[in-house]
Amino acid sequence: MVLALLGLASRLAAAENQPWNDPQNALIVDAYELNTIDWDQLLQDKRIAAFISKASDGLPESFSCTGDHAGDTFAHCKTMWRKYAVSRELYQTRRVLAKMNGLLWGAYHLGRPGNPIDQANHFLDYADPKPDELMVLDIDGLDATQFMSLDDAQIFVGHIKVRTGRYPILYTNHNTAKYIADHREDYPILSRLPLWYARYKPDVTGTFPLGNWDNYALWQFSSSDNCSEKTCPYRVPGTLTDIDVNVVQMTKVQLAKIWPQGDLLPAKPEPAPMIIAKGPSCTAPLQKLVSLMIDPIVTAATTQSKPVEINELNYQDF
Repeated sequence: MVLALLGLASRLAAAENQPWNDPQNALIVDAYELNTIDWDQLLQDKRIAAFISKASDGLPESFSCTGDHAGDTFAHCKTMWRKYAVSRELYQTRRVLAKMNGLLWGAYHLGRPGNPIDQANHFLDYADPKPDELMVLDIDGLDATQFMSLDDAQIFVGHIKVRTGRYPILYTNHNTAKYIADHREDYPILSRLPLWYARYKPDVTGTFPLGNWDNYALWQFSSSDNCSEKTCPYRVPGTLTDIDVNVVQMTKVQLAKIWPQGDLLPAKPEPAPMIIAKGPSCTAPLQKLVSLMIDPIVTAATTQSKPVEINELNYQDF
């Protein structure tokens, strides 16, 4: 009896730390154009509630082979254009299949350096998001030579808001999320977007950037980084080990009610001001000691007391 209770407690703890083990929690698949999917098999998994597809990546390919492809061979340029054109057709086909079979639909844009407004327009043209569909900005890292800068990301999401009336959510990894959390006064919009959190660990307790986000909107817990033929956190039928799998801490019914998102999270209040007495009795060593006692993460993560809202007049200021 004791062993049985210990076993039950162990399973409950595992479900708590690994929420994909809880059958009540909905799962979401996200894919890009090169993921192989057998839809007949995938749809047999009734825990899959939604499908998020890669839509646009930076700016559109150039059929005229100018711009970024000006130095390419003509054949390579045309190959890239054909891949781009086919991926757009695949996106539309997958959307029809997913929604026809009762799955929620979402699309993400992979942010690249430069031209955030042009990229936002490209995403909206490519994804053609409907009011019941999720929109996502994907920032894969802090290297501004490969990915959209955080300053440009604020312009991107502001333009999406102006054109659609909704904000996208933010997809990123732990390091980038922590940087935004630690500098949320510099990123008043990004720091208030619901977070799609990519971290391939069995537990996020104690590592989640709680200085800003209280929880994740989605947790991408499985990808080719931690899934192989031998071991995988969760296997989705009809897919290979390179498919990304996500979990939410709610049922499919609950997820459907909030799926399109679109709003900013509540602004974090400013901490109470710290008053340091000045005068003959306040020596420099004491001031240094007080400054060392202040948590640098907390003090670096203050934000404005009033919520910042982007509109058509001010979105380029962020």
